[in-house]
Amino acid sequence: MSTPATAPHRIDGWDAAQTLGGFARACRAAGLPVTADRERTFLSACAAVGAGDRDDVYWAGRATLTASPADVEPYDRVFTGWFGGRPMHAVTHHEVARASTVQAELAETPTDGEDGGSDDVVRAAASSEEVLRHRDVAGLSPEDRAALRRQFATLRPHPPTRPARRHVPAHHGAVDGRATARLHLRHLGEPARIRYRRRDRRVRRVVLLVDVSGSMSAYADALLRLAHTMVQAAPRTTEVFTVGTRLTHVTRALRERDPDRALLAAGEAVPDWSGGTRLGESVGAFLRRFGRRGMARGAVVVIFSDGWERERADLLGEQVRRLRSLAHKVVWVNPHRGKTGYLPVQAGIVACLPHVDAFVAGHSLAAFEEVLRVVAEA
Repeated sequence: MSTPATAPHRIDGWDAAQTLGGFARACRAAGLPVTADRERTFLSACAAVGAGDRDDVYWAGRATLTASPADVEPYDRVFTGWFGGRPMHAVTHHEVARASTVQAELAETPTDGEDGGSDDVVRAAASSEEVLRHRDVAGLSPEDRAALRRQFATLRPHPPTRPARRHVPAHHGAVDGRATARLHLRHLGEPARIRYRRRDRRVRRVVLLVDVSGSMSAYADALLRLAHTMVQAAPRTTEVFTVGTRLTHVTRALRERDPDRALLAAGEAVPDWSGGTRLGESVGAFLRRFGRRGMARGAVVVIFSDGWERERADLLGEQVRRLRSLAHKVVWVNPHRGKTGYLPVQAGIVACLPHVDAFVAGHSLAAFEEVLRVVAEA
């Protein structure tokens, strides 16, 4: 794509909206995930910070038109070609010197004349798979993503359970008077063993609401793979929906045994992938169409989202409050929760936290294991 190189450094007057709109369309043509919602947000941000300064326009576009670190380089290239001037390098990475390490096999034994220890060489026994478990999935290379997809097979979800009305025989617990009396009668009144009973357990329903908007695009694939794993573990009691600008029921697609085929079918069913965010309306649609009919009653509802709400945050808080009144537990999984320095200051998160039972991280395979533990113990 060829972009004009003689655009003005300042954007003043009547052509500001036309120039900024053309820049957003140029970013879309360059492969960036620029939706209509993001373009409108970009124009609103430029109006708020002022469109007369080149640096302000750069940061407004950087915050609204990019979705992942991989988008920064093409964004910088389009910005320099459109507005001219010096190239913008917003982030500079400084290499930090690290101590050299040598990986050793776990079963390695020292040879004759060696004591197995050294002050100069650090022997790392942890495997690359263990390191990959704790890495943020948003920053993985294609090779690491492929390796991570294989590790999803190691997850072992355990569906939550609830007490049933029926009782079953047990080795200890409450005395089963009827069973004990019947046993005594069979022994003609002679003393016999005391029978015990306990409440039976039933699998509790789990409902997953996965945010697939633009701000969650770097995590959507991994989160849907986690949802596929949970559906395979309990296909009759696990329901999955995607939320963004609309609500989409994708449980049937994720019942496909092969994970790649399941995600392909789910992606074809979702019309708003990497689009805008209307969490409040989407949760409200779930409550109207499915929640009141019984799907959410007594269920463990898990919301996977970063909490960025483009509409009214108070609407999202009210819908989550209604959801909490129906559900057994509400778990919010935020990919940014496990990052250093994160604070839950987003308006959507602030409105929902009073109605959430657990607020956990969801950015790595190790974090997904913690999510499965929280759901199993709910």
